[in-house]
Amino acid sequence: MATIKDIANRLGVSVSTVSKGLNGASDISEQLRQTVLDTAVEMGYTPKQMRARDTGKLCIFIENMEYETAEQFGYDIILGFKQAAYPARYDVTVMPITPAFQKAEKYDTFMLKNGYVGAFLVGFALQDAWLEQLHTTSIPTTLFDNYIRKNPNVSYIGTDSFEGIDDAIEHLIALGHRKIALLNGSAHSMITEQRRQAYIDSMSAHNLEVSEKWMPYSYYVAAAAKDHVAGLLSLGATAIVCGNDLLASGALHECLANGYRVPEDVSIIGFDDIPISAQLNPPLTTIRQDRIELGKCGFFTLHSVINHVSVSKNLLRPQLIIRNSTAPVRK
Repeated sequence: MATIKDIANRLGVSVSTVSKGLNGASDISEQLRQTVLDTAVEMGYTPKQMRARDTGKLCIFIENMEYETAEQFGYDIILGFKQAAYPARYDVTVMPITPAFQKAEKYDTFMLKNGYVGAFLVGFALQDAWLEQLHTTSIPTTLFDNYIRKNPNVSYIGTDSFEGIDDAIEHLIALGHRKIALLNGSAHSMITEQRRQAYIDSMSAHNLEVSEKWMPYSYYVAAAAKDHVAGLLSLGATAIVCGNDLLASGALHECLANGYRVPEDVSIIGFDDIPISAQLNPPLTTIRQDRIELGKCGFFTLHSVINHVSVSKNLLRPQLIIRNSTAPVRK
């Protein structure tokens, strides 16, 4: 394990200069400080607070997800993580970030200079700069709905999309539906691809038609449904499974706008069970992700990695919540 003296020898500077660089002192240049941090990461230096492993600072980095009020998807995930971290004496910081921030700051050096012993990353996209850097990071890290292969320092938590989508398809089949469409979320997202494959697997297992025209990509917002629902209805879809509840709320609105009743003419199923799903008219049948439990699972998985238990994947079971947006197919 590298020491401060090893870093000083590598850079040809004093031990005190390295210490200043690691601790954010103001009397060295920002360029030298960054060089110290980059060298420390390269040499595998671990500060005392990270070696202790029993307490310290954790950071929840959040991107592309709303989380500040109870109605928003990320709120309960953050709450669950904090609830689990509190008795373990961890100090948790929540930090919203952008792709531009990731390009300006290297993940490992940012963690090191801020004294974080681990991180939980929520809402990241596959093309984000930090996800590429996580292939080689030595920092304990847990990802929500993203997966890094073959790095024992990085774990993945989420909800089993395959089981959830299959539950939805089986529910619709039991109601007599055969023409079932998938209105999915954004392309180039791991969770979008999982739900797409889950739909293909379930439809194929029940000998139902699978076609590209039945499973368009969209965006995880209600307004995106307008671009696709009319086309799915024109194909004869009697049921639409949506990538999340916001898309499902948009699909419900578009069905009504096109003269179709829900659920009499078209059944709709969402994914997530956010608070608005029970308040829609009709209330939405959906696949529930228990977001409090997801947050707690994020902490417990990260804590395991911090303590050298190398967790690869940790998936929670979904639950199909049946409300009034699904009904037997109209004869």
